[in-house]
Amino acid sequence: MQLRDRVWEALRRVRYPGYSRDIVSFGLVQNVTASGDVVGIALRIQHLDSSTQEILEREVRRAVLELGGVRTVEVVRVAPPATRAPTPTAADRRPRLATRVFGVASGKGGVGKSSITTNLAAALALDGLRVGVLDADVYGFSIARMLGVRERPEVRQGRIVPARRNGVQVVTMGMLADAEEAVIWRGPMLHKALRTFLHEVAWEDLDVLLLDLPPGTGDVALTVAQELPYAEWVVVTTPQPAAVEVALRAARMAGKVRLRVAGVVENFSWYRPDPAGERLYPFGHGGGRQAADKLGIPLLSEIPLDPLLRECADRGEPVVWAHPELEVSRRFRQLGRTLAPQLEPVRR
Repeated sequence: MQLRDRVWEALRRVRYPGYSRDIVSFGLVQNVTASGDVVGIALRIQHLDSSTQEILEREVRRAVLELGGVRTVEVVRVAPPATRAPTPTAADRRPRLATRVFGVASGKGGVGKSSITTNLAAALALDGLRVGVLDADVYGFSIARMLGVRERPEVRQGRIVPARRNGVQVVTMGMLADAEEAVIWRGPMLHKALRTFLHEVAWEDLDVLLLDLPPGTGDVALTVAQELPYAEWVVVTTPQPAAVEVALRAARMAGKVRLRVAGVVENFSWYRPDPAGERLYPFGHGGGRQAADKLGIPLLSEIPLDPLLRECADRGEPVVWAHPELEVSRRFRQLGRTLAPQLEPVRR
């Protein structure tokens, strides 16, 4: 193998700081030259902060010098192209790199992942962000009902056009299958469907993409980790110890595939029969805090149990939109601002 090819291979092992993805797949390597024992590398990193530029240059030099036969590595920092290529490749069809991707996950069902996803999307949209929701729970899809999406998908130029609800873009099996129809697929079909939803959807530029993940740590979680290595996990649990144990497994699975875990959300935290009365804890107390402490990550929010949350979901309208004055709605608004504090709202 020629030296230039060996250098490219070495650069594919250099990870972008904080991500499992390499700098070549991120498009940060513009060119590589090799003449004798001198290697030249042009890195598209001038738009990054200075500390990240220094880390990347240092790691690139180290990786290339370890090849042997290289005496000098000359790194030039250049700016990325000002515009996108006119014809996007298949890789460009995934959500753009600037999009924050959050997988709403847990090791078990019944903890309210779909409710968290829909109301978090609604909250982010109210703050003016461009939000997408992908229902990755192919077998147990429920996002269509909870967001009131009824229309069949439209396909333009070979790509699925998301449904829209109050500015939220939505793709779900509920757009393709009847509500009571069973999806009976083996793993390869599931993987193919998810790849289609991720790469063959005409998302308009998103600020945030939320993935409503199925319970467990199996095929879907692994496919997401493979296709969206920059995704971040939001782990949902209820306060009871049994749910906490299983939620910990989901978080540790994310760690094993090098995904960042953004934090823990405790759902059904308490119930207040009288708005002015004391809190009751029907599912125990403190489980979310316990999980967050064990994992060394933030407890992002404690969402109260409110019957209106369920009633609104059943009629296809997130409680955040229907009753913004409720405490549960305010909690979702704060959760959104905690997860995506640095994103600038869209000026409408």
